[in-house]
Amino acid sequence: MELDVVSKQKKRSFFQKIKAQSFYQAMVWPGILLMIIFNFIPLYGIIIAFKDYSVLDSIANAEWVGTQYFQEFFSDSMFWKVMSNTLGISFFKLLIGFPAAILLAVLINEIVHVRLKKVVQTVSYLPHFLSWVILGGMFITWLSDTGLVNNMLLGFGLIDQPIRFLTDPDKYWAIAVLSDIWKEVGWNTILYIAAMTGINPALYEAARMDGASKFQQITQITIPSIRHIIALTFVLSVGGLLGSNLDQTLVLQNPVNYQSSEVINSFVYKMGIQQGDFSYATAVGLFVSVVSLILVVGSHLLTKKISDESVF
Repeated sequence: MELDVVSKQKKRSFFQKIKAQSFYQAMVWPGILLMIIFNFIPLYGIIIAFKDYSVLDSIANAEWVGTQYFQEFFSDSMFWKVMSNTLGISFFKLLIGFPAAILLAVLINEIVHVRLKKVVQTVSYLPHFLSWVILGGMFITWLSDTGLVNNMLLGFGLIDQPIRFLTDPDKYWAIAVLSDIWKEVGWNTILYIAAMTGINPALYEAARMDGASKFQQITQITIPSIRHIIALTFVLSVGGLLGSNLDQTLVLQNPVNYQSSEVINSFVYKMGIQQGDFSYATAVGLFVSVVSLILVVGSHLLTKKISDESVF
């Protein structure tokens, strides 16, 4: 009897809290509803990776084929090529872009003049808001035989003839990595700069009184104080190693550099959208999702083991 009374009180208390927060609930539930509609309900379509699906038939009526499409992908002649391109480009983006964002955030944080600091932040953020359709056209123009880069190199006497950047497969990885870092490095500093604003100024004052140099203040105070944000962004970045930028690939790819530019995302796009092989494309996408989940969990456990704390 007492348990029933306690249970009713808890239910009443729960609904009273919901009613008291009705204004905030009204803002939250539309987002939750959209997430359910566009993120969770479409998960049903994953099963076509195990079915011989055709747009002329329903998913429920499609024939089960098990892991046939996974086996086809693993035995496909393009498997190792797209995997090596995806991992190679993503690895160098992480290797160069990850510390570059931290370094830029530290440099911006050290700017004393408020207006100059805001200008630098705005300029560094700006490329992020430009689509790859625009940036791709800019890079293609700049890197052409008569483009800005070749004209500058010829003008300074560094080369005797124009370099064919976009038609040389050996140069595609460097172009993809550097152009993506240039576009996103400023935007990736937001979390770091926000975390740096929460550092107690008294720590820097004490360090200066003890004779610590600016470099020592950065390495002994700034970086350790944002280590949790660094660990979090590292885990998320590692999880995206197989998620190379599709927009960038479609814009910069051409028949000459195809062997170096074809990544998993563009391969899935071509198999699914262009060729209509939805089951095969879904199988490849599901494989990428599973591997990405393993990478996220693995990198999380690694950072947790190193720092003895969870980043989530």
